[in-house]
Amino acid sequence: MTHLMAEEDKLLHELSFYTLSHASPDFIHQQIVDAYGAQSANEHTKPIRILFSLVGLYLHVEEGFTGKEVQLFHQKMARQKKAWPELHLPKFRGEIKIEDVLKVAPGADRDQMIRLWSEDVWKAFQENRTTIIDLIQEYRVD
Repeated sequence: MTHLMAEEDKLLHELSFYTLSHASPDFIHQQIVDAYGAQSANEHTKPIRILFSLVGLYLHVEEGFTGKEVQLFHQKMARQKKAWPELHLPKFRGEIKIEDVLKVAPGADRDQMIRLWSEDVWKAFQENRTTIIDLIQEYRVD
């Protein structure tokens, strides 16, 4: 593991501590899992992690799902596995990084920054939007 990866893991743990102890019933932790999962993905990342991250980002950003609702949708996908589509990993993954989120004071401002981070990462993956929507539709039919 490189020093950079170790540092990013440390930042993820720090932000996870914040989101997992958050009082909101919306479970904002799911947003950071999905944003970080997509933004940090590489050729060694399991395709299912990237796919679930993008599904979560789409559902949250475009349809307004809470983290709990995204989590339930992920559970449905895991129970009713279909063929996973191929996804494109863009070089540019968004302007906002996990360290930018952590620079914002805990509370409403940080929660808003998490939302902006999710939107930023999802925007970077727009080439996959139709693929993700089509996949989600398959699960809504069942």
